[in-house]
Amino acid sequence: MNDTGFTEHSYDLMRQEVAVHGNAVDGDDLLSDTYLGMDRFIEASGLPKAQWDENLPSLRREWRKGRQDMLRRVLEAADRLEHYSFDDAHPAAATPPAPTLPASSPLGAAVDDFIAEHSRQWNKKTVGQNRAYLNILIEYFGPERLLGTITKQDASEVKKVLQALPASRNTKPKLKSMPLMQAIKEPGHNKISPKTINSHIQMFKMFFDWAERHGHSPHSLFEGMKVSRAKNSPTERKPFTPVQTRQIFTELTDNPSGLVRKDSHKWGMLLGLFTGARLNEICQLAIADVQQAGDIWFLNITDEGDDTKSVKSSAGRRRVPLHPELIQLGLLDFVASRSAGKRLFPDYSYSSNGGYGRNLGRWCNESFLPKLGIKQPGLVFHSLRHTVVTRLSQADVSEPVIQCIVGHARSGVTQEVYNREGYTLSQLSEAIRRFQV
Repeated sequence: MNDTGFTEHSYDLMRQEVAVHGNAVDGDDLLSDTYLGMDRFIEASGLPKAQWDENLPSLRREWRKGRQDMLRRVLEAADRLEHYSFDDAHPAAATPPAPTLPASSPLGAAVDDFIAEHSRQWNKKTVGQNRAYLNILIEYFGPERLLGTITKQDASEVKKVLQALPASRNTKPKLKSMPLMQAIKEPGHNKISPKTINSHIQMFKMFFDWAERHGHSPHSLFEGMKVSRAKNSPTERKPFTPVQTRQIFTELTDNPSGLVRKDSHKWGMLLGLFTGARLNEICQLAIADVQQAGDIWFLNITDEGDDTKSVKSSAGRRRVPLHPELIQLGLLDFVASRSAGKRLFPDYSYSSNGGYGRNLGRWCNESFLPKLGIKQPGLVFHSLRHTVVTRLSQADVSEPVIQCIVGHARSGVTQEVYNREGYTLSQLSEAIRRFQV
């Protein structure tokens, strides 16, 4: 371009070339090299000739895009020079471009996608709990906040909010209606425990790990941010001692103190003691869930057959062999006595909050254990599960086998890839026999 601009002929040639490149980019590349002075482009690319030739169609298309856009900018600049400006204002200082943010998604939409994907693996209660955890992030940042703009410093501030969060926020109407930042300043309420804080943080980390893997966020957060828990916390769940275990077993089977007045209480507790199954897994059992394969009787713990049945995770769906002691005590006779109905424990009613386990849990924790004289902080119905895991570990049962029995996900390449089928019913039966009261 000289001081008088382009000639009309030059304009025509550039416009013609722009049109040719546009047609080629859209798929009509006639392989004409009329406008393809590509030698310098090839040299600048640094690609070996063999690699260049191998990718020639796509490279030609990219070259044409660049050439087309360059000519468009030249034509735009030339067009501006054809006109005078009568604006008396001084040219505004160029504003530096805003820094480009890494690609990221809005927090609310990403949380919805995360929950939708994982809801196939979680039961309804777990979905609700984890969404409640993630709602803390949404309340704090807002649903439109881009994940890429949330920093480590922001994560640290969220941790402070959790440490100030009232334990009763979701149950007390006054707190429930308060905004998050107001609720944490409300005096006179106990704070959530370190364990609950860490459950929140674990879910936050899981969410951001997922968001990074799926392109919703350029980074992950909340790594190594869990709070320390007091050693030997009085509220931490723990197993029953051997003496306490024998005391529970004797009361359930011989009933010397007359504390056990319902068969459902007796067999619900004994199943917990000899299988390590969760409270709701036991209380929701159907008659059809007590099954036999060969000479092995087992519990088929599943969420199938009823919309109100649930398992905590996919690992919770499992077959748990019945301990010989349960057979000897007459469990199968008890099952046969209930055969007129569908559920093994029909007197346990369903609650959307606690499933079927609320009645047995209350009886055990608020009546049976206290009257037996062994109620302590950390000793509850769930302690039966801890007891089974502890005793089997002490009997040299391998951890993956214990995980199969109690419904924990097995981890590691060997278990997750090479041993996906898990262990046979016979192997699990042999392991569970090692449990001794």
